[in-house]
Amino acid sequence: MTALATSRLSPGEVCDSVAALIGNTPLVELRSLTAGLKARILVKLEGRNPGGFSKDRTALSMIRTAEASGALAPGATIVEATSGNTGIGLALIGRLTGYPVIIVHSADISNEKRKVLAAYGARLVEAVWDAAPDDPANPRAVADRIAQEIPGAWRPAQFANTANPAA
Repeated sequence: MTALATSRLSPGEVCDSVAALIGNTPLVELRSLTAGLKARILVKLEGRNPGGFSKDRTALSMIRTAEASGALAPGATIVEATSGNTGIGLALIGRLTGYPVIIVHSADISNEKRKVLAAYGARLVEAVWDAAPDDPANPRAVADRIAQEIPGAWRPAQFANTANPAA
């Protein structure tokens, strides 16, 4: 888990892992909107996350939790059904830690996301996104099937994973 160590960074500080930048998302106060009010408005600059998306922190949280519980072992493959930013976060962390990542996605995922996922080394598998939950072509069913075929594979199951919203 040392590759996943994070810390609060001081200005100009050099970190030894991209993971150290996750969770250090800057906040900007919009004082011009609250002049004369007893309120503060803060904007979180999620685009400043290393993966460029808002789900780096949730992916890191799910992976750390799975490692700590023993559900995710060194060398295991991460398999998730997502066409969203969580997949990019998982692929980024997978790249940093050496976990192979397989993303089951919809046909309409943007070319930009495909390129980012591929750049992080994720294998992409297309599924029928609007397939009924009991249809074997449903993305979650496809991801479950792939995970069952790979010894030791781990499914984050982001929508049921308590480490996701806890991040």
